Amino acid sequence: MSIRPTLLLGAAAMALVPLAAIAQSDTPTGGSTNQSPLSQTPLAEDSTGDETAGASPVTQAQELPQVGADWPFWGGDAQATRYSPLDQITPENVGQLERAYVYHTGDMPEGTAEGKYSPEITPLKVGDDILTCSAMNMLISFDAATGEENWRYDPGVPNDAIPYGATCRGVAVWTDPEASEGDTCATRLIEATLDAKIISLDAATGVPCEDFGENGTIDLWQDLGERVPGWYAVTAPPTIVRGVIVTGAQVKDGQAEDAPSGVIRGFDARTGELAWAWDMGAPEQNRDGPPEGEVYTRGTPNMWTTAVADEELGYVYLPMGNSSVDYYGSNRSEAENEFSTALVAIDATTGEVAWNFQTVYRDVWDYDLGSQPTLVDFPQDGDTVPAIILPSKQGDIYVLDRETGESLHPVEENPVPTRGEIEPEYISPTQPASSYHQIRFEPLQERDMYGMSPIDQMFCRIAFRRANYEGFFQPPTADAPFIQYPGYNGGSDWGSVAVDTDRGIIVANYNNIPNYNRMIPQEETDWPIITDGGASGEGAGGNAPQEGAPWSIRINAGWRAPFTGMPCTQPPYGGIRAIDLETGETIWDRPLGTARRNGPFGVPSRLPLTIGTPNNGGSVVTAGGLIFIAAATDNLIRAIDIETGETLWQDVLPAGGQANPLAFEADGRQFIMIAPGGHHFMGTGVSDAIIAYALPE
Repeated sequence: MSIRPTLLLGAAAMALVPLAAIAQSDTPTGGSTNQSPLSQTPLAEDSTGDETAGASPVTQAQELPQVGADWPFWGGDAQATRYSPLDQITPENVGQLERAYVYHTGDMPEGTAEGKYSPEITPLKVGDDILTCSAMNMLISFDAATGEENWRYDPGVPNDAIPYGATCRGVAVWTDPEASEGDTCATRLIEATLDAKIISLDAATGVPCEDFGENGTIDLWQDLGERVPGWYAVTAPPTIVRGVIVTGAQVKDGQAEDAPSGVIRGFDARTGELAWAWDMGAPEQNRDGPPEGEVYTRGTPNMWTTAVADEELGYVYLPMGNSSVDYYGSNRSEAENEFSTALVAIDATTGEVAWNFQTVYRDVWDYDLGSQPTLVDFPQDGDTVPAIILPSKQGDIYVLDRETGESLHPVEENPVPTRGEIEPEYISPTQPASSYHQIRFEPLQERDMYGMSPIDQMFCRIAFRRANYEGFFQPPTADAPFIQYPGYNGGSDWGSVAVDTDRGIIVANYNNIPNYNRMIPQEETDWPIITDGGASGEGAGGNAPQEGAPWSIRINAGWRAPFTGMPCTQPPYGGIRAIDLETGETIWDRPLGTARRNGPFGVPSRLPLTIGTPNNGGSVVTAGGLIFIAAATDNLIRAIDIETGETLWQDVLPAGGQANPLAFEADGRQFIMIAPGGHHFMGTGVSDAIIAYALPE
């Protein structure tokens, strides 16, 4: 459901994310459900024709800012392509790239936040300014050309609100179409926080927008039930469509069936009033929320990652995660089975489901959708189709019609193993697979076991033989460990793909690492749920109590050998691939990451060998023909030739680059910016730096 750890080369551990779902029958099939009509009225009406308070005031699509000199959305443009039309930096001159300036947020871990920072920040660039958050949700504006600070606002998020890690991937900006130029809060900077608030500030001055909620803040804990520190937090930027702020939240993974709801809510971007709430367990209440004294349906699948929206259609596309108990499903509701691990299209003016497309049936592997989807005009039969690209953690990339949810390529139905004593009647006998493209490797064999020494390799081979493993979608087992390959950090995660829309190339970085898990009877479970804002059970030793289900689970994420801390499988553990947009064919594929900071017993080898490390974060692609990406555990940022995959330039970062870069222009110079905040579970250090690169003046 939410972000989790994957252990890395040299005793580090890494955190990543989820997937999404479609309607399910006894023999499930992938695809789309019925659509709902798109609302065209400014205020929704009830059955008597009366206007209903709280509905969205916006009916027509707004004109959206464009990417280029600016980077106005977390994904670059409104389509989330992570593509910049800037071409000042090219393969011929990228070797001259240098640091133009370094800005420091001043947000470093203190007290109980020590060892829990994973900022994952991608700033925005709007006009002359960089607008960003910090790991603990400080909001900051500084000059894009010089790095000189304009203002900052500290909402005072407490350390006990940190869920899995202190993370703020980004913020959103909205310009009020009814405001006059120069009005306070004509353009608003909007952030959702770790302590579950939405904050609206004037983007120019940093003062709260007093007409939004209570003095610029709304409380997302409303109607969720008991407040448990760290169990409900927002780590992703909200999505704004037709004047509606849409947000989900990260719900603490693996703790209990009775967890906060995964409800998705839409709020009026001007006033902060609730426009609608999509509670899959009570869809009839989507206008006003639950009745007094009741709460949104507990434990339902959530959306912890970033959505994308089509302003013209009025749809927002939600990459959904899993139920609050990830590895057991027999007690899930029909709605949970229908919408978990699915892309769900919601009419943002009404909160009604338009369609949904499921990528895993009855998900008991925590394969929640983590990537932000991307909107493209997809080439087909000499024309183009308005489409949405959907990457997944098990490596499938789907291309769907974004109005109907129908796949533009056949969805294969593959038989999968169903053996296992846990819940054989629940496990689906088939799973969908994309015929467009798969970032997937052959099933593991004993000869794939790896080690820095013969002892390592022997241990891993014995462990392989002990485990239950019949290939892709091996169901959970308790009589012996089971191998999950890819693990829940496989394929594409929150960094998402980038799309060069001019060249017609998808750039996808990925992980290639298994988990080694075992189900434990609840009566034999001796680890408690976390109720004090501490590290999740999975993060503290790989245990998830799953209270309320008959089974807990012990997880070895990344499947490391116990002596050296090295992975049991052979490298590469991560890579980057260029894919032809029209055909889905691979153009090139390269390992991503060197061994310079990794080695046995946690000792860096300092070897510059390209082995392909686990990676966390995405890329930016520019019209100059370059891919900029950090993401790997070697703390390097790279410029890669998009045509060949050759690395042309790199720089050493002060901590891990587990963040998406951005490209923008200021004072006639093209900049590449990254916030290398590091990542606690990836063992890549911590930093408050935001670095801007440019060619010499």
